[in-house]
Amino acid sequence: MSGFPRIVGSRCLHTRRENLPASVRGELRGEEVNIVVMQNVTPVAMAALGLELVPAVVFGLAAERVARSVQRWPVPVRVGLPALFVFPYVLVACAQGIFLWKWFALYAGLPVVVAWLLDRAAAADPEQRGNWRDGMILLTLGLAVDLRWFESAWPAGLRALNELLLVDVGLYGFLAIRRLSGTGFDFCPHWGRKASSGKTSDSSATDTSGPEGLRAAPSEHRYGTAEGRALPEPTNLPQSTKAAAFSDWKIGLRELLFLTPPVLILGLALGFIHPHRSLLAGNLAGVGWAALRWVGIFFFTAVPEELFFRAWVQNLLERRVGRRAALGIASVVFGLSHFNKRSAHFNWRYVLLATIAGIFYGRAWREQRRVPASAITHTCVDWIWSMWF
Repeated sequence: MSGFPRIVGSRCLHTRRENLPASVRGELRGEEVNIVVMQNVTPVAMAALGLELVPAVVFGLAAERVARSVQRWPVPVRVGLPALFVFPYVLVACAQGIFLWKWFALYAGLPVVVAWLLDRAAAADPEQRGNWRDGMILLTLGLAVDLRWFESAWPAGLRALNELLLVDVGLYGFLAIRRLSGTGFDFCPHWGRKASSGKTSDSSATDTSGPEGLRAAPSEHRYGTAEGRALPEPTNLPQSTKAAAFSDWKIGLRELLFLTPPVLILGLALGFIHPHRSLLAGNLAGVGWAALRWVGIFFFTAVPEELFFRAWVQNLLERRVGRRAALGIASVVFGLSHFNKRSAHFNWRYVLLATIAGIFYGRAWREQRRVPASAITHTCVDWIWSMWF
């Protein structure tokens, strides 16, 4: 389905056939084909992209250590630091001659407001059952992306940088300031650790967004339902690198297997998907493009969307309404976020299919509370759709 920071996926640049390698061009029909690429790629644009990728990489590999360090800083420093997220905008806007102070104020001020609100939420809700500030921030970030509020600040072809910047704002706020547990935004190699048997002591029962665990304040609340009936507080148990990666792939591909028949049948019945010849086309160049597309969708579409809808939205909902209701609500919200995709009107077919897909993405995430697992399912769906439908 569509991407959160849509550098790839449904917002791929439409590139003319003659711009592709001859070995791929000869196997393609039609005048245009979607490929994973970003327009207006200049050294300045690549520098801005690199700056925006740094927070995601840091939090994906060392979220706990970053959060511990941030918590030791004075409040004005940790709340004011994310104003630095404005620099990618400054770089691109100045290079393109479109710099405006109103956008500078937005990109410098919004991250500070988010950090301040989540700092207040952490103080008001140490049990992390969800606070009105969490909801307000998620609603703002979600609508800003879905309705493209800020895209006019960026030159055509680089507007995905806006969305990636908003992902950084959320990562810093929810992982470093709020220290939200149970997100599963963990891509860190756990070298030399043995897979856990699944048992944890009471003192370590709080969960993690990083390799060691971002620990919420201890409480008597039993995580998972509004009344605290069903589940222990979640944990991302330490695993070896191979065990974690194998588990993510096993869960992700299993949910893909469950998801494919109903979505395929319904999509064909509704006339939403249409089979076509793949880029693979039996040649090495096609295989290379396909592999590049899969990697691009994973990092720039699936991971950010799963971070938002599963690690933040579904995660927080579980603490209020329970696992099943949270899965359903998050899936519906995910589906509704596609209402304006590939259509000038309310695209109910896309909403319906995305809602169904969201259920299986949510199942993949919640099994071990890991973003990589649901991102694998999500990536495979988008990849198969883009390659054959």
